[in-house]
Amino acid sequence: MTQRERRQAGLYFCAIDAEIHEERLRAQDLIQRYNALRPDKHEEASEIIRSLLGTMGERCHFVPPIFFDYGSNVHIGDFSFVNSNFTALDAGRIDIGRHVFIGPNVSIYTPTHPLLAEERNTGYEQGKPVKIGDNVWIGGSVTILGGVTIGEGAVIGAGSVVTRDIPAGVIAVGNPCRPLREITDADRVLHDIEA
Repeated sequence: MTQRERRQAGLYFCAIDAEIHEERLRAQDLIQRYNALRPDKHEEASEIIRSLLGTMGERCHFVPPIFFDYGSNVHIGDFSFVNSNFTALDAGRIDIGRHVFIGPNVSIYTPTHPLLAEERNTGYEQGKPVKIGDNVWIGGSVTILGGVTIGEGAVIGAGSVVTRDIPAGVIAVGNPCRPLREITDADRVLHDIEA
């Protein structure tokens, strides 16, 4: 089994392996090109981001600058919006649903390292997956750790650190992030807007 195959299987893999290093270099080249584009270069931006990510739905938008370890482990659904300074360390798979709003300075960290220094110093790490459901809003400066699922329709308050699963349909805040309350019809604010 190659180190890339080990990574994709969720096993510990050698992050300093030559094939893994080449993947990161490819991603860095695409990221640098994307981040350097003029704002009116929509078609070129779309081509670059589609070649970088594992899959990308329709009408998604990333505001530069962005950063990924590999990009190929990130999958994002239709109509999702990612604001500036997004970082995704995607040693593990990251699934972002449809109609997801991600605020500025959000980071998703899937890698985990051995706790014993002599093991950690070998260069081995493991990627733990992250799953973000449809219609989630992640506020600015949120950090999401590997192994977490955020349920459909949840809202994560700005500055939160998400270390465990968050259920669907709740507002969750804090460090560590915890559900505050359910989102209900009482939260409706667009009473006078015509559909």
